[in-house]
Amino acid sequence: MYQFFADDENINKDNKTVIISGSDVNHIKNVLRMKPGEELNVSNGFNGKEYRCAVREFEDDQVICELLFINEDSHELETKVFLFQGLPKSDKFETVIQKNVELGVFRIIPVCMKRCVVKLDEKKAKTKTARWNEISQSAAKQSKRGIIPEVAEPMEYKNALKYAAENCDVLLLPYEMAEDMEHTRKLLEGIKKGSKVAIFIGPEGGFEDTEIDEALNAGFETITLGKRILRTETAGMYLMSVLSYLGE
Repeated sequence: MYQFFADDENINKDNKTVIISGSDVNHIKNVLRMKPGEELNVSNGFNGKEYRCAVREFEDDQVICELLFINEDSHELETKVFLFQGLPKSDKFETVIQKNVELGVFRIIPVCMKRCVVKLDEKKAKTKTARWNEISQSAAKQSKRGIIPEVAEPMEYKNALKYAAENCDVLLLPYEMAEDMEHTRKLLEGIKKGSKVAIFIGPEGGFEDTEIDEALNAGFETITLGKRILRTETAGMYLMSVLSYLGE
């Protein structure tokens, strides 16, 4: 079943009509070649509900669908994971977005850290952020997500620590010097469903010692991801997989 997103104002539950617009129109008409009567799923991108529809008719810039029923069962993880990713090179970050959206991340925040190779000015950051959110939407469609995880504009490290401390219940920082797997296991297994979890991942060069100290002072717990050293684009996916397994 194909998955698409529609603006909330285009989902009319009273007259059982859903309107799909934008680039998806061409994809439905000319790529998938869907016909009237064929069914598809639609989400509004934020409440996790699934609207099962059937194509009714095509217009030049819209696909008009009939709303068949609403599936209230969300495909989303009960735990909301906020991934704070030390900003890596562009191709790596696009992989980070795609794979973590598939794994169930709630929000992705790129973070400017001392050892980040990439430096973005304000104009470039806005352009990149628009591109990153397109990748998130595409991955959300592919994995049949009920929401489109937002990719925020890059934050400075101190601001990211403050944001995480104010908005999340559990603060985790994978660190190669943390060796207590039993402590890590207990922390992860003890996360309550419905919690908001912040994960901080270092960039290619890792964290500086002063950044670790700042995180500990902000209330973070350092955890281990095992005996092997993982690349920056792999570490978040590894932890998201564990949290997804524990949270299903």
